[in-house]
Amino acid sequence: MKYDFSFISVTARGASAQKAKELFANEIEMRAGYRPLEGGEPCVELVEDKNISNKDSFAIEQDGTHITVKAQGIRGLIYGYSYFLRKCVFSNGKITLIQDISGSYSPEMKIRGHQCGYRSCPNTYDAWGKEEYFRFYLDIMAFGCNTCEHIPTEGFDPNNPLMKYDPFDVAVWGSELADELDMDVSCWYPNDDKQTEEEALASRREAFEKIPRINAVFPPGGDPGEMDGDDFIKRCIKISRVLKETKPDAQMWPSAQAPHGNISWAEDFLEEITKLPDEIDGVIMGPNHAMPLAELRRKVPSKYPIRLYPDITHNVRCEYPVHFDRDDWHYALATTLSRESVNPRPTEFRMLHRLTRPYLVGSVSYSEGVNDDVNKAVWSNMDYFGEVPLYETLCDYARFFIWQADPKKIADGILGLERNWEGDPAENPHIENTLETFEKELEKAPSLLENWRFVLCLFRARCDALVRRRRVFELELIEDAKICARKGEYGKAHEILKTDFDKDYYSLRSSLTTLADRLFEQIGIQLDVENYHAQRAERGATLDTIDLPVTDRQWLLSRYEMAENMPDGERGAFLGRVFNRNKVSKGEYYFSLAEHGFGVLGARQEGEFYIDYQGDRLEVNDGTIPMCILKAFDHFRFVCNIGGFEPDTDYKLRVTYKKMKNVEMFNGFYVKANGKDIYRGKFFGGECDGRFSAEMLPDNFTNAVYDLPASVFENGCLSLEIGEEHVGVILSEFMIYKA
Repeated sequence: MKYDFSFISVTARGASAQKAKELFANEIEMRAGYRPLEGGEPCVELVEDKNISNKDSFAIEQDGTHITVKAQGIRGLIYGYSYFLRKCVFSNGKITLIQDISGSYSPEMKIRGHQCGYRSCPNTYDAWGKEEYFRFYLDIMAFGCNTCEHIPTEGFDPNNPLMKYDPFDVAVWGSELADELDMDVSCWYPNDDKQTEEEALASRREAFEKIPRINAVFPPGGDPGEMDGDDFIKRCIKISRVLKETKPDAQMWPSAQAPHGNISWAEDFLEEITKLPDEIDGVIMGPNHAMPLAELRRKVPSKYPIRLYPDITHNVRCEYPVHFDRDDWHYALATTLSRESVNPRPTEFRMLHRLTRPYLVGSVSYSEGVNDDVNKAVWSNMDYFGEVPLYETLCDYARFFIWQADPKKIADGILGLERNWEGDPAENPHIENTLETFEKELEKAPSLLENWRFVLCLFRARCDALVRRRRVFELELIEDAKICARKGEYGKAHEILKTDFDKDYYSLRSSLTTLADRLFEQIGIQLDVENYHAQRAERGATLDTIDLPVTDRQWLLSRYEMAENMPDGERGAFLGRVFNRNKVSKGEYYFSLAEHGFGVLGARQEGEFYIDYQGDRLEVNDGTIPMCILKAFDHFRFVCNIGGFEPDTDYKLRVTYKKMKNVEMFNGFYVKANGKDIYRGKFFGGECDGRFSAEMLPDNFTNAVYDLPASVFENGCLSLEIGEEHVGVILSEFMIYKA
């Protein structure tokens, strides 16, 4: 049943209800174009009720078009009226409540929040002032958040023209603003390795005295930080004592994030935490974690609850890369959209929430701006409501934030943006359907261009379409060029590869800059370095990465440049090798992580590996690197099972490695074939194929070739293992060919 709440009246009982009434009236006016009336029906009554069980809960009583929202204070009242708004459709001044919303509501998770640190590296927050932060608090509270997390330690960046305030001052007034809404304040406060213990305690004492509200302090164990695990906990204990001098109810939550290369960190951390110090109130699980979450929960005493620090803002080179369960985001998308692009991943983060929540009391996400805005709402709503249907959350998001549009179309479009990232974009026509969804909504309601959240979605949809169209176009050129190359017509192949895009492509590309201008003015998101002052390309500067190579076209053209000064006979042979770079004969095998993914290897990689992605790095993906080596597997052990080799035949194994620093001291690198050592010793061993490196690899990669005698094969089958137990290996491709 639907209820007409047009020309709504709002009343309030209690001091906090009066404040909530003003905030609620502002929300109504923003959406309906008029402020609520004083008295009469339909009516929403806000009531301060101390009988509500806790300040995170609220109750709604509905009798037709009369609603009463009850809560202990302003926090719960904001939750209550926001829930009403999430279930309302606004159209030309008319307000329609789509369902009865009676009930008592309490959160599943105790801690529910997001980081919003004012520092130089975020893609958005450094452009904000008090108005934007206050609006941000209200927006995340609309989906049940009770915590914001500030970073009070970093000073001005002289190279950042967007920052108008000292970051510490933002932590101070940001805390004051949060307190107005009874929102908890957490401080991400890393240890400075250059400070002595006395200096550290003195600086924190001063900070804790100046910041008006602090509910929790979060010192990361690493990233940044280089203290040993036991010293880290001992320092946190002393900081906790200083904290409680001025904030007796504030809590100390150190994170089990280990510094790189400190092998004993986890053991040292656990040694101190199992002494059960009362100064520690809980433990945080975050990126670069010392151990997996399930292991952390088993080993940390139950006295200490665990809070998650989920990275919902990054896509590659991060804790939860796109498709984190299989790590198969296509390189064309990873290259052009990079580490911090607009990234709605609702179904993926629902899965992550389900995986982690049995171990947790809540979370405060790692965020660098509004690129993850949808992810914030999805995660927070599950923190509050648990198994809420995902589609309901997305429709709530649309009704609350993008009220000018059809909420179901927006929800469909958001899900579409996530599906756009499935597989090769050239093979995903759904990308065009997603773009059409947003373009049609814009056509029906041009005012949507004034809504930054809609513009953000439209920007991403157009980016995806641009990448797809460019890849389809270039793959066709490459296929035509290969046909010519097979006939020795290398000049004709060269001309084909130089073919330019059409006007429609350039028009779509130009529209991205127009939307980026609008978004910068609306919300301060920095979509390039030159014009909008992003810190660097991987910090959300999509306009700086969107034109990077997504096929081998630029690499092939760069090989033509290499061939210019070669004698005619050598030039043809060289270009033949280039066009057939990865070609193998029957009974041979070629594997590229970027082109083929893990699924073809016949074995699962054990442990927590890392993909050192190269494609979105402007200095690397400049036309001198083939697409097949963009993904570099970084782990202690690489395994695969392959068949189809010919009997009584000797083979060679050529592996492409990313060059590694400071590995000369290690001599435990090995290559095994069916359990037998093919090589063991210094990195990388074998024999480097110099011509292959010179012709086919950029400077930061190398190769090694190993003998695979016929005796190591078992009925044409091979189990291959490459590893090193201390620093691991970084590899991108390998070829097994007849000797």
